[in-house]
Order: sequence, then structure tokens, then C-alpha cells
Amino acid sequence: MIVTKARLARILVILLLAGAVLIPIGGRLSSYVMAGVEIRGRTAEQGGWTPSHLAAQVGEPLELRLTSDDVVHGFAVGRHDAPEVEVAPGKWVTTSLVFDQPGTYTFYCTRWCGPGHWRMRGTIEVSGDPEDEYPEASVSFARYIRFGIDIDAPIPADVVPDARPVASRGAEWVDRLPVYALEADTYWRHSPAELWQRLRDEPAQAELSDMEIWDLVAWIWAQQTTAEALSHAEGLYAREGAAAHGEAGQGDGVMVEDLSPYSYDFREDGHRAIRPPDLTIFAHTLGASPARLEGKMLRGGMGTGMPAYGAIYTPEEIEALVAYLYTYVMDLDAAPTATP
Repeated sequence: MIVTKARLARILVILLLAGAVLIPIGGRLSSYVMAGVEIRGRTAEQGGWTPSHLAAQVGEPLELRLTSDDVVHGFAVGRHDAPEVEVAPGKWVTTSLVFDQPGTYTFYCTRWCGPGHWRMRGTIEVSGDPEDEYPEASVSFARYIRFGIDIDAPIPADVVPDARPVASRGAEWVDRLPVYALEADTYWRHSPAELWQRLRDEPAQAELSDMEIWDLVAWIWAQQTTAEALSHAEGLYAREGAAAHGEAGQGDGVMVEDLSPYSYDFREDGHRAIRPPDLTIFAHTLGASPARLEGKMLRGGMGTGMPAYGAIYTPEEIEALVAYLYTYVMDLDAAPTATP
């Protein structure tokens, strides 16, 4: 078929008109495909995450596009299995979140980006069937509340060992342990020093040396965790705790260098921000009960600079972290399980 110039001109006009209509539509479709909530990260001193409050629906993807306006940040959602996302300055990265339970979720920065790093947090309100409501991050049923423990009160141990207690050595004496020593409440309620004193007063332990009883206490502590849990907690500590508590747990992390040294009397000084205690000092760590340490992690330090992690870590992760802190003063490895 021969196409005349006039016919060709009409075809070109039609194509141009069609393009004028379709290009905007295509642009809108492209924008829709790339659509997502844009989040910008800045250090806490400069505003943190913007926006810091999001909404989502159970089962529906929440598409996010993130960038940083200053330094490298990390983006993660507490109590959710989505992988951490690195957020680099001047670059955009995307992530998609799907929630299978309603509730309030906390997103946070995973990189120590400045002194106020722990304040880089936001929330995602996920709506859904209220009958399946996700348990909110709350301290209302925390053990320290149920046990009536003042987690801000001074806790130095009255007695300490001459050397690090070793759980594997304590396994030799487990046949002498009273039943209460193996109960979960005994572990959570008592500091290692308190349980040592209680066992020291038991007639069955009369022939044991002070160090042998300390080894027994280490064995009891080792029964409350596993090698896998301790390994996982070590990674969490390196990511979130080392910058404040120090890589070796000595309270000398890079983010607290300018703060005042730790003091048991910090409450009398107006709850000022201070350095964390040195976890390698026996009197500090062996004087703290697991319930007290759990409470500190859940609630935070109430003005001392200690952040609250109740909305970020699962109960199992917090329990693992509690056990991990005792590894700075006790050897909990290679402690075989035994029945007295």
C-alpha cells in the first residue's frame, strides 16, 4: 500500500498526540512503582530520622526509601526479622517491610553515629485485627517490678572471689546443691554474690572452699544460657553496647570519653549522664542480679545515658545479653548440664 505524504503526516500527528497522553501516564506509573515513604537520616543532634512516625497495615508491604544527609547510618526494626539496611550519605536505598502482627514497632540506627546515637529512633504503628495484637514493648511485667527491685539502688557485692569463677570446675560439686539453687527464680532474684552467701551457709557446702562455691555459682549461671545464645549476645553487644561500655566491658567506650566516671551515688547528683560501670570489676557485676540487669536494658538508665532496649530486642535476646554480661567476671563455657 502506497502511503501518501498527507496520510503519513496524519499518522505522525496521531502518534505525537498519543505520546503526549501516554508519557505523563507512564511517568505517573513509574512514580507509583518507585513510590515509598522517603526517610532521611541525620544524627540525633540534627533531628534523627525524618519522618519518625510511620503507619502500616498487617500483611501489606511498607515500602521505604532511605538516605542520609550526614554520616553512615544503619536502619533496622526492633522485634522484626527484616535485615539491617546501610544508609549512606547522598545515596538512596530501598527496603520493604511486611508485618504479620499489629502493634507498635520501633526502628532505630544501628551505627554509632554520634553521642546521641541511641536517640535515633522512630515508631511504626501497624494496624490489624485487635484480637491478634502484638505484645507492646513494656516493662509493666518485668521481673524487677514483680520482685520489687530498685534497679537504681547501689549494688556493690559484699563478697567477691579471689579469681574468676569457672563453671566447668563447679560441675564437680553439683550433687551438693539444694533444690532451690536450680530454680529459675533463684537465678533471676539473686546476684551471684547473694547466692554465694546463701550457699556458703548451707551445711552441705561446709567442706567446700570459698572458691569452690564460687565455681558452683558459675555453674548455676551457665545453666541459664547456651553457647549459641552467648555468641548471639556478643554480636549484639559489639553493635550496640561496645561504643559505651567498651569492647572489653571496662566502661571506656569511645562515646563516653567525655562523661564523668561511674558513681554509685549518681542519683544524688541529679541523674547526670555518666560513664557505664566497669563490668570486669567483681564488685560491680557480681553484685547485680539478672533481674536488675534485665530491668536496666528494658527501661534504660533514667538520665544516666543508658538507652532502653525493650522495644528493640526480643525477650530472648535480652535474656542472652544478661547472661553475656556475666562472662566479664565468670567463665561460663564448657559447663556440662547435670542433675544433682
